[in-house]
Amino acid sequence: STIAANISAALGIRGRSVLQIGCDPKHDSTRLLLRGQTPQTALDYIRDTAPDSYAIDDIIMRGEFGVDCAEAGGPEPGIGCAGRGILTTFDLLDRLGIRERGYDNIIYDVLGDVVCGGFAVPIRNEYSDKVFIVTSGEFMSL
Repeated sequence: STIAANISAALGIRGRSVLQIGCDPKHDSTRLLLRGQTPQTALDYIRDTAPDSYAIDDIIMRGEFGVDCAEAGGPEPGIGCAGRGILTTFDLLDRLGIRERGYDNIIYDVLGDVVCGGFAVPIRNEYSDKVFIVTSGEFMSL
């Protein structure tokens, strides 16, 4: 998340329009960009809002350097399928017209320590043109 936020910030500083989507149930990917604030997650929004009241600006917050931020959210760790939450979030963003916003870059901060196929959504469903895998020397970093 720190690396994703710094890439988003660097692109924003260069004048690029950027959206960072946190795809971790902990919904902490955008915390640095939002100065500690946590946006309402897409899954909480779906649960708490009537479908005819959905608006994209309710789940996207403007962060530092003009970076737009969204968090998928997800179930409590060990309960439910976090990958399914990502699928649901991407479906919602598509229905609300995220592609029409014309972002120069969309950063998907996807955790890599799970085996759920839902985390491959940015690749499998052609949401991304490039994928970068960042690892560290710690146990289970990939």
